[in-house]
Amino acid sequence: MDDDTAIRALYDRYRRPLFGYVLRSVGGDHQYAEDIVQETMARAWAHAAELDPDRAGRWLFTVARNLVISGRRKRAARVTEVAIEGREFAAPGDDIDRVLQAWQVAEVLRGLSHDHLQVIVELFYRRRTVAEAAVVLGIPPGTVKSRSYYALHALRAALEERGVTGS
Repeated sequence: MDDDTAIRALYDRYRRPLFGYVLRSVGGDHQYAEDIVQETMARAWAHAAELDPDRAGRWLFTVARNLVISGRRKRAARVTEVAIEGREFAAPGDDIDRVLQAWQVAEVLRGLSHDHLQVIVELFYRRRTVAEAAVVLGIPPGTVKSRSYYALHALRAALEERGVTGS
């Protein structure tokens, strides 16, 4: 795949999720969010030979996050404000860690066998009971329990290898 095709694939796949993430990160400033997304894609173009469009999401979100942080620092350096003593204000939440962790979990889930993935989806994403999942999947409840045990064990091990820990 040539660089132009790779960048188009990245843009088509990640522009909307990136824009949504950046828009929340910059407090709803549409133009600034679009500028960040464009700069992120420009940096992706510079690294096109190294990026696989199917696995570039984490890299793109990290670049976008760094651009947002850099922009905040530049703006803070230009603005001189007097601190309000005696009051503390909550900092806006930064969802990038949650987003990156979700990407890693999704990648690990793709590595599960089809049978294990089906059980995980039924039990944890569709929130079915063991009995309900057994009926939907057409397998005995004991098999649902066994598959969920081994699937969760495999997920835990794969996530620990990647440094993702439960919080």
